[in-house]
Amino acid sequence: MGLHNHRLVLLRHGQTEWSKSGQHTSRTDLELTDTGRVQAELAGRVLRELNLTDPLVVSSPRIRALTTAKLAGLAVDEVSPLLAEWDYGAYEGLTTPQIQESVPDWLVWTHGCPGGESVAQVSARADEAVTFALEHMDSRDVVFVGHSHFSRSVITRWVELPLVEGSRFWMLAGSLAVCGFEHGVRQLAALGLTAQPQAIKPG
Repeated sequence: MGLHNHRLVLLRHGQTEWSKSGQHTSRTDLELTDTGRVQAELAGRVLRELNLTDPLVVSSPRIRALTTAKLAGLAVDEVSPLLAEWDYGAYEGLTTPQIQESVPDWLVWTHGCPGGESVAQVSARADEAVTFALEHMDSRDVVFVGHSHFSRSVITRWVELPLVEGSRFWMLAGSLAVCGFEHGVRQLAALGLTAQPQAIKPG
């Protein structure tokens, strides 16, 4: 087996109070809600069904990601700031409607965040994460445990689209995405994998 036979799996952390309310959360280190803990445990069921090959598990340093990994039954091999959420800077803790009161057409994918990361910076960091995964996928699967916007950024760059297209992908809290290959072409093999009942709304 070689590179094209292995997968990059992305697991978004379970629900927090701020993900529930739609507040942008990067540096703020929130715990999972009770619902988030259940979501993380259910993610473990999906991971077991994927039959991963000697997975290298890398987690964001935030407690919500580390707790999700533990509850999902993952043994974290590396904690890396590379997988931290998009730095929202001045928009930390604000919802999109609140931000749009002053910047009506604002989306993180088009505008970035003052005092935080720009679109170009996140795109470059996502490319670095993809490169890291590819360097290990000759011999094993790779699992990234992280956050909504940055996981979607990795997906977008995995399929070699400009970062603005990340707005077209969605990851429910506690859900998984699978990136792989078909005939040597990088593809998104699955998105939104979850064992959660009625898993149809953001959070």
